[in-house]
Amino acid sequence: MARAARKPRAAPPAPRTPPAGTRGIPELDRLIHERVRLGIVSALAAGDTLTFLELKRLLGTSDGNLSVHARRLEEAGYVGCTKSFEGRMPRTEYRLTAEGRRALERYLAHLEALIAPARRR
Repeated sequence: MARAARKPRAAPPAPRTPPAGTRGIPELDRLIHERVRLGIVSALAAGDTLTFLELKRLLGTSDGNLSVHARRLEEAGYVGCTKSFEGRMPRTEYRLTAEGRRALERYLAHLEALIAPARRR
């Protein structure tokens, strides 16, 4: 059986011109900017650790969706993950790393820099 030819990957989108008054402000951290990942990082910044089930309930997301987004954050070094068992039940705990906290602080500073000119109008 012949293999289907792979479609070439699309080129990444061209960088956007920043809005007026925001020149020199770095682009948003796209890794954190996605809704579920921002929710994970924000929730972990507010506390020490959260379990997979706690994050799932808090964010109202599915197991698969949370798992994929948490793994992306873990691969970036923003979130640490510890897996253990309580009896026979698996327990996954997440915590925000120092790198993740710095990334969140940069992200929030960027948003504040974007919002400030709008408030002055």
